[in-house]
Amino acid sequence: MEQLNKIIIFFLVLFLLFSCKSTVEKQQETGQEILDRIATTNLSGIKQVLLVYNIRANDHQAFLLAYEKTEQGWQAVFDVIPAGIGENGFAPINQKIEGDSKSPTGIFALGKLFTYLDSVDTKMPFQKTTIEDKWIDDPESENYNRYVQGETDAQSYENLLLKSDAYKYCMVIEYNTNPVVKGKGSAIFFHLNKTGNESTAGCVAVSEENMQRVLKWLDPKSNPHIIMGNKDELLSGISR
Repeated sequence: MEQLNKIIIFFLVLFLLFSCKSTVEKQQETGQEILDRIATTNLSGIKQVLLVYNIRANDHQAFLLAYEKTEQGWQAVFDVIPAGIGENGFAPINQKIEGDSKSPTGIFALGKLFTYLDSVDTKMPFQKTTIEDKWIDDPESENYNRYVQGETDAQSYENLLLKSDAYKYCMVIEYNTNPVVKGKGSAIFFHLNKTGNESTAGCVAVSEENMQRVLKWLDPKSNPHIIMGNKDELLSGISR
């Protein structure tokens, strides 16, 4: 009986290993298919891409993949990284609105990194966060979806220095920043969560370990962008 139990456990472990491998490979294949679909017309001048997608449009659990452009084409850099997005998933392209708890769909530049630290192992521009740093999310404010320091007359804003570590690394995703359209969503960041796939109010979040890997790899000379959206919408084609 003991020998039989060992055999059962052995085959169960094998099954789990192959199942996990199959899932990872499937997401890598899906990511490559999405990138190939979009890259034909929309990634000129871009040599680094973060791709974030979910399977069901209203699901906050997503996958993040990183790619760089080489002479052989687009090559994956890391294994699939679990990511959290908006609590209500992705908004269809051009349908993101303030307060919907959805992440926007589209292709966006990656901007400045705000951090609690004095130094970060990254080539990307960064700024140490202070208690004066805010991001305005009041649609009635003239500074809507803008970074400000110090006093503001905005009725609503996000402090970039939190009591938690969520914004220990907080990179701006350049959604609705140029031009700014009031009410179309604000404060979309790439930041931290604890487990890698916890939901956000509309941002993209990963674990600290994975964030550090991504930051070390990113290079402003490669014009890094992030592609975001539901798998089916991305496969149907979107543009910058």
